[in-house]
Amino acid sequence: MGFKVAIIGRPNVGKSTLFNRLAGRRLALVDDTPGVTRDRRVHPAKLYDLQFDVIDTAGFEVAAAGTLQARMREQTEIAITEADLIFFMIDAKAGLVPDDRTFAEIVRKSGKPVVLVANKAEARGAQGGLLEGYELGLGEPVPVSAEHGQGLPDLRDAVVELLGEARAFEDDEEEDDDVPAISETLIGEDVADPDAEPDYDETKPMRIAVIGRPNAGKSTLINALIGEERLLTGPEAGITRDSISVDWEWRGRAMKLFDTAGMRRKAKVQEKLEKLSVADGLRAIRFAEVVIVVLDSTIPFEKQDLQLADLIIREGRALVIAFNKWDLIEHPQEALADLREKTARLLPQVRGVLAVPVSAETGRGLDKLMDAVLKAHRVWNTRVSTAQLNRWLERTVAHHPPPAVAGRRLRIKYITQVKARPPGFVLSCTRPDEVPQSYVRYLVNGLRETFDIPGVPIRMSIHASENPYASKAKKRR
Repeated sequence: MGFKVAIIGRPNVGKSTLFNRLAGRRLALVDDTPGVTRDRRVHPAKLYDLQFDVIDTAGFEVAAAGTLQARMREQTEIAITEADLIFFMIDAKAGLVPDDRTFAEIVRKSGKPVVLVANKAEARGAQGGLLEGYELGLGEPVPVSAEHGQGLPDLRDAVVELLGEARAFEDDEEEDDDVPAISETLIGEDVADPDAEPDYDETKPMRIAVIGRPNAGKSTLINALIGEERLLTGPEAGITRDSISVDWEWRGRAMKLFDTAGMRRKAKVQEKLEKLSVADGLRAIRFAEVVIVVLDSTIPFEKQDLQLADLIIREGRALVIAFNKWDLIEHPQEALADLREKTARLLPQVRGVLAVPVSAETGRGLDKLMDAVLKAHRVWNTRVSTAQLNRWLERTVAHHPPPAVAGRRLRIKYITQVKARPPGFVLSCTRPDEVPQSYVRYLVNGLRETFDIPGVPIRMSIHASENPYASKAKKRR
């Protein structure tokens, strides 16, 4: 991308709505509640023939040092520093407020070129607020409606005028066809299907979601991994609201990390905004390949932790457990043995799941955690040949044949792997509906041990073998 644009302004002026419009996707949460956005988010954007990176930011607020609002403001100031151009947004419907003038002065001092964007210009009475925008001394306001997509040609022209055609179009010959045009209808995040099964390719970015209960240390963990204060953190529970993606590289391997909002029990989630945050986190799980569940080592394996792990398993994603805040544990050896025993007992459906003690605060255990992530990803992509599977099946059934049902023995004929990501197998036998679940678990556990498939979901479907003469018999009739 040729340049970066930061969208800034006070809370509730429509920054995230414009961000989604430029990105062509509903990436940022949007709600009438002021201050929904807290972390800065970067995404490729397209405004007609202009291509650039757009940065969504938290609402600029005057706040005392050390408070959450002050830390949010620091993130916005970082975005201003990174940007080549600033979209300073005001609410044309509401008109100017004192904070607009205060922040306009900060933007002016940054020395960056500024486009004054007067949002909600379609509203009745917005003309007065639009004219007030001239008082800020940031040039002529550009009236737009981010929600309805109005005024975008004027916004495009203002960008070209400020940057100049050479700067605005310097990467035009390398146009990215994957970025949706601004005129397209906004849709949900268009991510490649993780269930597609190409050969294992280490050049493609690995998608990793980090989830857990509120205040487990998810954002702190990602900051520690990437080595910078990219995400907003603090002692307050529930700071993260959006699922923020961070591009990163570890030992030469491209990664895409998704930070998610803390997920409480469903019964406790009442507010609309929290429901949106949880839905955003669930979508991140579905599009991830590996999911790290961050547990607070001081209070691990609460009911919600197990429900999150079970959700990941049902979605078929590779699971890694991070026991965070390990620096607070007084007797680490005994605690680790106890936690691993509980992991095996409480999550039998992913026997052998990798669990790593870490401290996001001190950086301890992060390399081991990423080693576990890479191992889980490889296992998740496991493929076993049909010949190997059937040799194993023959030995297994001979050693422990399936039980007889109603006096008739079940006959298991063959097995084959039909997919990976996660590994999925089809078992052919007589009377598939009568195969006991205990015997299916026996076979799944045998597959894990024999072919080294620990800690990932395994799908086992049982089908009746087809009679090769059935179709001929029908024809004779």
